[in-house]
Amino acid sequence: MGLAKVNGVVLSGVSGAMVRVEVDISDGLPSVGVVGLPDTSVTESRSRARCAIDGIGKVWPNRRITISLSPAEVRKNGAGLDLPIAIGVLAASGQLPEVDLRSTAFIGELGLDGQLRATRGALAGALAARRAGIDRIVVPSASATEMSRLPGIQVTIADHLAQVVAVLTGECPDAVSLASEPSVDDGPPRERPDLRDVRGHAQGRLALEVAAAGGHHLAMIGPPGVGKTLLAERLPGLLPDLDDEAALEVAAVHGIAGMPRADGDYRLPPLGAPHHSASAAALLGSVHGSRVAPGAVTLAHHGVLFLDEAPEFARPALEGLRQPLESGWIVLSRSGWSGRLPARFQFVMAANPCPCGQRAGRGVECSCPPSVVRRYAARLSGPLMDRVDIRIALARPGDAELAVTADAEPTEQVRARVQLARQRSARRFAGLPWQVNSAIPAGELRRTWRPDAQGAELLHSVERRSANLRGPDRILRMAWTVADLAGRDRPGLDDIAVALGLRGAGTSWTS
Repeated sequence: MGLAKVNGVVLSGVSGAMVRVEVDISDGLPSVGVVGLPDTSVTESRSRARCAIDGIGKVWPNRRITISLSPAEVRKNGAGLDLPIAIGVLAASGQLPEVDLRSTAFIGELGLDGQLRATRGALAGALAARRAGIDRIVVPSASATEMSRLPGIQVTIADHLAQVVAVLTGECPDAVSLASEPSVDDGPPRERPDLRDVRGHAQGRLALEVAAAGGHHLAMIGPPGVGKTLLAERLPGLLPDLDDEAALEVAAVHGIAGMPRADGDYRLPPLGAPHHSASAAALLGSVHGSRVAPGAVTLAHHGVLFLDEAPEFARPALEGLRQPLESGWIVLSRSGWSGRLPARFQFVMAANPCPCGQRAGRGVECSCPPSVVRRYAARLSGPLMDRVDIRIALARPGDAELAVTADAEPTEQVRARVQLARQRSARRFAGLPWQVNSAIPAGELRRTWRPDAQGAELLHSVERRSANLRGPDRILRMAWTVADLAGRDRPGLDDIAVALGLRGAGTSWTS
């Protein structure tokens, strides 16, 4: 009898956390104690591990068994510790002689017959193991597709506890398959919604291009059926593909939420579009005991969050967006867990001009009293709207615009310009902690990234008339994006003027 140490992984928020499973077997009355803040599912692991060990012909020690999960102050949850606990018992009882477990981590739930089952958040756990310097991770075969996206660590998959034991002892290395040539885009490519389908809306198309090139948030106001949703759904297709690490983060978050993308194309930025009846918890995230459920803002991480019928969302849900729009994180503080979840997304909202939706142009068809329109508009608070750079009003395209559809630019053509603009901004910001114009800090913007003389004069006149100093800063950031799209080294008068138009000064909701 002796002591064994095995590496396991649990979830903390939407990230994995390493756990050292220490199993001590000593003389005394037969008992099994689990210490280290385990929840019910972890405490029950001892029963599953015992039946699984008996089921593969090994012996459960008839001694006092103490299972310690460290760090002791971190609450452990989930059934993913079943496998490391079983391996620890086998190693401590001498049934895995001369096996080096120091550079291997284990994740998996055990059936009573020893079958291995997938657990929620396996990819997030594997990422944590890789960060900790672990060389190999053993997971159930059901997690093979998810793990095939993970480079930088050897992934061993198995169907049964007996296979894991055989691999560790070298008796049957062919009993498992090893993931090779990992890739984050192993699924079929997704067909992107095409901008060619958008009829008319020259300003809307320009706003979408500027938003994609500079990472700017976007609000669209217009009557029902005018094309707001059509435009918003095409924004992810204009954005650059995610790099390997960002794609892995997106895959891990969606795996934790139990919402893996059916097409497997994690390089395409995700699009989150919650219904307007979604609660604040559904939008921002929630905590149930020690389990964290990511909200729509986290599921849209590295992608786009689109709120259609934005004024219909609950006020606490909308106001809760103010923090992640500025910081890229959503902070949750509950009795069971306190921490922050990633929420760096591009925000797009769409709204009708009034409850009946017909207050467009002269508004002759609108039946809403002015007081009702004011209350409806007030559902989107000033501080929230102030964080949205691009704010445009959409109207029905004219008959001439609708008639000309053959020459509409497709997504790939616009996306190529967006790529070039992003490359220009990335070269300009080389060595700095931001890569897109929307992320330039206000202080740096005023000191370093100024327009030319004519542009500065126009911007100064806007600043003199503006009670809000944040507005001119956002106009200047957009002007840099417009200049990048045009291939200019510095924004001038025309770029400032375009940015002013995209800011929506003078429209009913954005002035």
